[in-house]
Order: sequence, then C-alpha cells, then structure tokens
Amino acid sequence: MKQSLRVIHGADFHLDAPFSALPPEKAAQRRGEQRELLRRLALLSNRAQADLVLLSGDLFDGGEIYGETLDALVEALSSIQAQVFIAPGNHDFWTTHSAYARKWPEHIHIFTEPAIEHVDLPELNCTVYGTAFTGPYREDRPLKGFQAPDDGKIHIMVLHGDVNPDSRYAPITREDLEESRLDYVALGHVHTCSGVQRLGKTSWAYPGCPEGRGFDETGEKGVLCGVVGSGGAELAFASLCTRRYLIQEVDVTGKEPEEALRTALPTEKSKDLCRIILTGERSSEPDLKALSALAAPWYYSVSVRDHTRLRRDLWKRAEEDTLTGLVLRDLKRRMEEAPSDEDRASLELAARFALAALEHREDPL
Repeated sequence: MKQSLRVIHGADFHLDAPFSALPPEKAAQRRGEQRELLRRLALLSNRAQADLVLLSGDLFDGGEIYGETLDALVEALSSIQAQVFIAPGNHDFWTTHSAYARKWPEHIHIFTEPAIEHVDLPELNCTVYGTAFTGPYREDRPLKGFQAPDDGKIHIMVLHGDVNPDSRYAPITREDLEESRLDYVALGHVHTCSGVQRLGKTSWAYPGCPEGRGFDETGEKGVLCGVVGSGGAELAFASLCTRRYLIQEVDVTGKEPEEALRTALPTEKSKDLCRIILTGERSSEPDLKALSALAAPWYYSVSVRDHTRLRRDLWKRAEEDTLTGLVLRDLKRRMEEAPSDEDRASLELAARFALAALEHREDPL
C-alpha cells in the first residue's frame, strides 16, 4: 500500500495567449514556445516517474485555440505515463463544446462539474477530487463543507480557485482549506508560486504560471515537483520556462544615461525580455529611442522607461533665512571640512534626506 506519491503540479499555462505587446512574428513565436512547455512537462513527469500530474486550470488562455496547440496538448498528455487530472478554470472553463470535450486516453481525467467529483485510484491508495469552472466566473465556495474521509488513503484535490473570500473566481477561505482535511490541494489561478503552505492537516500550493506573458509575471516560472503523502507535501519548484520577463533598474545619477546603460547590459546576448527603468537624477531629458536601440541587440525584447528626476541644486536654499537654510549651511560647512570622500558623500546624502524632510517630500532629492 502506497504511503506517498510522486506528483507534478502545474497550472495557468494560458496557451495561445495573444502576446499583444510583441510584434506579430514574435507573438507567434512565443505561442510556439508555449507549446514546447507541454513537451517539457511530459519529459519532466516521465523522468521523475510521477504517479500523478495535477493541472489546476487555465491551460488555455481562452476559447479560441489553434489546431497546433490542441495537437501539442493531446500528444504531450498522451505521452505522460502518470495519471493526469485537469480542473478547468475561468479561462478554459468546461462546456460540451470546449477543447476538453473530446475522447481522451484513459489515464487523463478532466473534471466537468462545479460540484466536487472524485476518482479512486486503489493501485495508488489515493482518491483525487476536483471541480470545474463552467463559465468565466464562479462565486460559490467550492470547498465549503467538504471534508475528506479518514480512511487511510491519500486524499488530493485539483482546483482552480482564489484563496480570497471576496473573489469572483471560486473563493476559498483558509478555514475551508483547514477543515477539508485533504492531504494536498493543488491550486491554480494565482500566477506566482506560493510554495507549499499548510493549514492543520492540509498542505496547499499555487505553482504559478510556467511561462511569463508580461512584466507582471517576472522571473523564473515553472511547476512544483515532489512527494505527497498522508503526512503532507514536500514539493520543490522546477523551472520550465523558455524565457523570463525581467525588470532592471539603472541609476543614472552622476552619469550620462548611455554610459550608465552600457555598464548594465549583459555580457552575452540574453534570450529574455527586459524592461529597463532609468532611476536617479539627470541633468537633461534622456533619449529613450536611442537608449532602446542601444539595448536592443542584447535581449529578445527590450524597452526603456524613464523614472528619473531632474537634478536640483542641493544648496540653492542654503542662504535663506529659514530653518532649511540653517540646516543646509551647517551641512555644507561640515561637508567642506570633511577629511575624506566617504565622509563628504555621507554628508551630501544627509543633506538630501534633510531637505526632503524639510520640504515634506517622500523621497530624497
């Protein structure tokens, strides 16, 4: 009798996303790269000798699906040697006309009802539960009142939902999770990996999306991989993404923007998508078009944004007959008498913070 199971947990693939911020040819390429995720998922599952692959909804970005995408999904899932469970979400909700409404191999199980369904797997000493979205919104609490039986089996639920009691997307309360007494709740909907959380007996997690689609989905993306048993879940993050979305700040204070940007560029061409944000003080308006052209060869896609502020004369108010003038005069005198560059830099920073406080600003100049 199995006491633990090897599990892969993924969600929110959003296959066939429009990638509207990219040129059409790159958007099409990115959709093709999303399909490759499915092949890598299958390879990971088979190499890990997984017992279960849990896919917690939003595999598709919407109802309009390219034929190549459906072919890739069928091929990848069919090649997985584990039992596969899919809980359709708010983007790929179940209908009799959806992509899920086709004949699948026997090891692929798709939940089709808002009410909790279950599949018994006696060979794995396990019961897998799940529910489906049947429309773009779902305001009932899918876990409300549910409690797994204490029968010695491993109890797992696959669910697309939001751990937020006020959500319109299958709200889940922390009390619902704890009172369910499930060994693991495999969640989808949130695109950031939560890591494994625990409430009472119940472990739960969001794996996040396996491939970012914009700068609100930055960094490494992937799935969770590990072991689930009656004692809980031990799952680790496994990266699957082809490219990452990165946000990099470049401080131009005391430098020409071009010089500052050159020092921040990678030493080798990156396959990632990067948003460069210029920060700090500038003496003139930066040429964003020229800076973007400078950075373009180093990334798959790059944009440059200006968050700098125009440099002010720090000591301009030092001669005022005010508290501000008094403070600045004192700091300026101490700075001129400072014995080292380090001391002078510290006093200049102190003057900036002092002026910000005296002028009731949030940030130092």
